[in-house]
Amino acid sequence: MVKKEETNVNKSDDLKHLSTLTDRELMMDLRTSPEGLSSEDAKMRLEEFGENKVAVQKPKPWYVVFIKSFMDPFTYVLAGLLVVSALTKDYEAVVVMGLMILISAIIRFTQDYKAQKESMSLQDLVKHTSAVKRDGEVKERPMEDIVPGDIVYLSAGDMIPADSVLIWTKDLFVNQSSLTGESMPVEKLEAGKMKQPDDDAHSAIDLHNLVFMGTDVLSGQGEAIILKTGQDTFFGDIAKSASMSREMTSFDKDLNRISKLLLKMVTILFPIVFLINGISKGDWTQAFFFSIAVAVGLTPEMLPMIVTSNLAKGSQSLAKKKVIVKELNAIQNLGSMTVLCTDKTGTITEDRVVLVEHVNPFGDDNQKVLDMAFLNSNYQTGWKNLMDHAIINFYETHPEKMNTHHIEKIDEIPFDFSRRRLTVALNDDGHQIMVTKGAVEEMAEVCSYVEINDEIVPLTDELMEQMAQVNKEMNERGMRVITVAYKRDVHSDATYTVADESNMILVGFVGFLDPAKQSAITAIVSLHQHGVEVKVLTGDNEIVSRKVCKDVGIAVDKSYIGVDIDNMDDDELKQAVKESHLFAKLNPMQKARIIRVLKEEGETVGFMGDGINDAPALRTADVGISVDTAADITKEASSIILLEKSLTVLEDGVIEGRKVFKNMMKYIMITISSNFGNVFSVLVASAFLPFLPMISIQLLIQNLIYDIAQLAIPWDNVDEDQIMKPVKFDIANLKKFTLFIGPISSIFDILTFVVMWFVIGANTIADQSVFQSGWFLVGLFTQTLVVYVIRTEKIPFFQSMPSPQMMLMSVLALISGVLIILVEPVRNAFDFGLLPGEYWGWFIGITLAYLIFQQIIKQIYIKKYNKWI
Repeated sequence: MVKKEETNVNKSDDLKHLSTLTDRELMMDLRTSPEGLSSEDAKMRLEEFGENKVAVQKPKPWYVVFIKSFMDPFTYVLAGLLVVSALTKDYEAVVVMGLMILISAIIRFTQDYKAQKESMSLQDLVKHTSAVKRDGEVKERPMEDIVPGDIVYLSAGDMIPADSVLIWTKDLFVNQSSLTGESMPVEKLEAGKMKQPDDDAHSAIDLHNLVFMGTDVLSGQGEAIILKTGQDTFFGDIAKSASMSREMTSFDKDLNRISKLLLKMVTILFPIVFLINGISKGDWTQAFFFSIAVAVGLTPEMLPMIVTSNLAKGSQSLAKKKVIVKELNAIQNLGSMTVLCTDKTGTITEDRVVLVEHVNPFGDDNQKVLDMAFLNSNYQTGWKNLMDHAIINFYETHPEKMNTHHIEKIDEIPFDFSRRRLTVALNDDGHQIMVTKGAVEEMAEVCSYVEINDEIVPLTDELMEQMAQVNKEMNERGMRVITVAYKRDVHSDATYTVADESNMILVGFVGFLDPAKQSAITAIVSLHQHGVEVKVLTGDNEIVSRKVCKDVGIAVDKSYIGVDIDNMDDDELKQAVKESHLFAKLNPMQKARIIRVLKEEGETVGFMGDGINDAPALRTADVGISVDTAADITKEASSIILLEKSLTVLEDGVIEGRKVFKNMMKYIMITISSNFGNVFSVLVASAFLPFLPMISIQLLIQNLIYDIAQLAIPWDNVDEDQIMKPVKFDIANLKKFTLFIGPISSIFDILTFVVMWFVIGANTIADQSVFQSGWFLVGLFTQTLVVYVIRTEKIPFFQSMPSPQMMLMSVLALISGVLIILVEPVRNAFDFGLLPGEYWGWFIGITLAYLIFQQIIKQIYIKKYNKWI
């Protein structure tokens, strides 16, 4: 029996050993049988080996999420300042800073843990399953329930559920790129079919009779015995290391750059403020505490929490709109997406293919074409596509068309993406008949004869020309066309290979209509209006694709097919992707190459697809978008999964992603510009006042109240104008914004100092508490209310309304500030002074003047730079 725990060194050797055993030896070693495990044995093994999941798929325990909530550079700064304050016995500052750290961490923990639970519950809607044989019965079972010794059946589109050894195969080709990086398919065979042993294999991955978790079946069929599951698999090792060194998104990198910039400001300004205050006031202890408070004021300790809250809220909002977010960072990519590449079938067309014609080579209705197509679709055991279902449904719902007699299936050559054909071999009343259907061009390569009016004649150039015209007419009417051919008594035995697909008799064509979705027309117009270019990347016929693109409003002045792509170098392809919106007859790697070129051109690329052949493109795109009905590997390669196959749903995702981004930017822009302005205010006050403009505890309380008010930003409304174009992090604009807007708050701070000094008369050390009360209120009100000016390009409240949550939190913050000053016990606790009646008129005037001036400066900035946040 395979051991539960193994070292990485022994893992490959053990698999290599197991691969050399006969089927009988394997079943004895794994204590299984041709009937599979019993349900009781499988249950015991599940308890012994655990669920078939790798480390990165398992949710983190709550205490790990809680500890990580404290792991942030801004939290470290606050914690360091807290320790210093504790050592210097400034216990009031310790309490306030402790509250700041705790509030930020608790809210961040709540959002992260909730997002994790939401993500796990949403992923439960996207269950991966495998066909498993237990108690002699084959059933689809959850992939995580698979245990060593299980017998599984594989077909095109399946993910390999665990590391396994093959005991039967039929033209099985597997994509191992997730393990090896090699994009070419690998043929897999059971040991008995290998022409020569794998003695020279350096690793178990090189063995032809082993398949591995994390890889997927491109074509063919197979039967395998599970050897290792979960973390004991090769994929488990890769997943574990990948989770330890996850690549950062560009947004994460930009946030880190901002964090480092702010931390540098703190590091530089702390000693400057300390020295200026110490020298000018002579009280080095008080100067030290004040410098700590300034450092805290410059630290946007709520930034990580605001970002997490925005993403979590966006994820939950999208879930209500039938969009599952597997990775929170994908929301940012949705918001910044500039090009959407999409497959045609089911996304811009109806997700139902209807059989409308079954005709002979001259385009006349023909029953035999329908009979042959039904035999092929009905008896094939691979992944049935929409056309297979359309043929079967049409045949079964038209009894008058049915021509049934005794048929027995004897063999099958599964579909693959290079041949683009599928063959079944049947026993028809003692005769073997080989029926093949597939793409028109590829079928033409294997047909040498044509059946016309029950007579078989050679396929001449003249007939080829006539059939090409029939095909063209069907295509121009929007039909997808496949060819049906057959051959009788090819073999006396029951073994068929691809080589038998030759000299076939073409019987006719089947036409399908996949009409354009009305919803797609509206969605594409809206996506264009929102600055997202839509390109169609399809494996289908160019003529049909042109017709559908025209129907949904995608301009196709020029189009390219897969052969054209292969003949282009990268420079030529760059030009082609700029000028064309349709690429047809593409294979999976050509789709991925087009997306890669778009990314190199600076575009943020989304790809939407649901086929097995879309997996490479989904992995290559900035944001891979699939649907819950897609093949397993397609869903696994995606970062966004739609519960409804619709561009309208995707449009909702794009808009929600932009709202999330904009709300994050509001906090970042406001906080950085405000902090920058506060630096000047503090330096001016330190240089000219004989006392501190505010003592450390007062600055800390002001900062705490302001930060709590900003917790509602993720729930704020976003103007329609702000989400009309793709959003990207613009560091250059952030710097300009900070230099342009930041100093304005300093101007009004200095105006407040002048009023408090000359008008109110708080100009002695004895009256410093009154001065501090005056600046405290002005600072709190201006900083809290300016958010409403900065959050929109329009006139606040008149042209753009904030959310009720934002207004409620702001009102509570302002009331708290006023109560601190007016309620005597609280006022005394924080060393504030009682403000005279004449102050309040000046307070209202300065606050209103500041907001009006900010609005004027905002309009000047927008006119000058043609952009805002």
